[in-house]
Amino acid sequence: MKKKIGVISLGCPKNLVDTEIMLGILRDNEYEITNKEEEAEIIIINTCGFIESAKKESIEAILEMAHYKQDKCRLLIVTGCLAERYREEIIKEIPEVDAIIGVGNYSEICDVILEASNGKKVVKYGKLDEIDYLEGERLLTYNKGYAYLKIAEGCDNRCTYCIIPYLRGHYRSRKMEDLVNEAGKLAKAGVKEIILVAQDTTRYGTDIYGTKKLAELIRKISEIGGLEWIRLLYCYPEEIDDELIDEIAGNPKVCKYLDIPIQHASNDVLRAMGRRGTAEQTEELLHKLKSRIPGLILRTSLIVGFPGEDNKDFEKLFEFVNEFMFDRLGVFIYSKEEGTPAAKIRPQVKSREARERYKDLMSLQKKITTEKNHARLDKTYKVIVEGVADDGIFYYGRSYSEAPEIDGLIYFTSSEPVNIGDFVSVKILNVDDYDLIGDVVDESSK
Repeated sequence: MKKKIGVISLGCPKNLVDTEIMLGILRDNEYEITNKEEEAEIIIINTCGFIESAKKESIEAILEMAHYKQDKCRLLIVTGCLAERYREEIIKEIPEVDAIIGVGNYSEICDVILEASNGKKVVKYGKLDEIDYLEGERLLTYNKGYAYLKIAEGCDNRCTYCIIPYLRGHYRSRKMEDLVNEAGKLAKAGVKEIILVAQDTTRYGTDIYGTKKLAELIRKISEIGGLEWIRLLYCYPEEIDDELIDEIAGNPKVCKYLDIPIQHASNDVLRAMGRRGTAEQTEELLHKLKSRIPGLILRTSLIVGFPGEDNKDFEKLFEFVNEFMFDRLGVFIYSKEEGTPAAKIRPQVKSREARERYKDLMSLQKKITTEKNHARLDKTYKVIVEGVADDGIFYYGRSYSEAPEIDGLIYFTSSEPVNIGDFVSVKILNVDDYDLIGDVVDESSK
């Protein structure tokens, strides 16, 4: 009889790809995958350990799943960034955990299960140069018409606040032919939108080809039949060049959407963060992007409360957001991570002050988002269908303006049934905070 395995994936889309690769290995080795933890004989938690809130979520998930050891679950396995970073502490403090697998050891999952089944506490970690596991056959965890494509692993940027290079190793690009092959398989499986991800997508190819190859990769993927959208996430501003801008502007399959982690607008803070660009260079880039890519949606992430950030630094950041009016904005309160250079910088900003700055920025962004969403009223957008709302009345999906899981949704009604993965034309009729509400229209009748 096949053993049932339940898998929980936490953290970013890059982590989700790792989870899907593990699931593919387990499926190929005749394990039965279940989404009901209470039925699972083996539970795997693929964790995130990036910042304090992510660590807390991961630990809470481990403790919650540990309760199933009193019932049907026989093995509890912790994988991913938290496992790589705190392997000894997890084994010591949570005795219900039977095995630890680090971020470079995913391909060993079946061997680990076998060893742990024989009563051995198993700890596998440290293979930070590993990348071959990414060529494994994935088992997609959902059917919503889109899939992530991890084009590289690791990071060489060495931002002073970030633990990722220590957990994921140096930057390693995947071969272009392997990525195009995987994108083709995803398209054959019904995927309509490919979302390119890495710690830094814009650096793709520099390590194995000697030059940036993201624009060329996009061109080759766009030739795949069945794919309609290609979306870019995690594009570092200093690596965005004219070739990439031209590709985004001129390729009809590329969503006019860029996720650019800027982090701050004060040069003093940027230097302390170890960022390579200046505020002035970023501003010049943003003006160039807006002028050369009509309809471009810009998303960024910012950090407040970084050590040494004073009121003048924050005022620059506030005015920067007010000037550029980003379509999407994520704000994070600085998380002091042991082992990073920023943890030693003095003075550290008081948590109360950091929270106030967070609130001020988010309040400003809410006004910007409200204004931008109301400007979309009575306009019609191509929307990919992702599912049916709980009320059974509305469908929901996204236009090119929204990335999955991080941005808002478009809820809509339709006089005719539609399927997940379909594209429909939706006229926006109302606004509900960060979400939009509309109705399917027949474009051919216009």
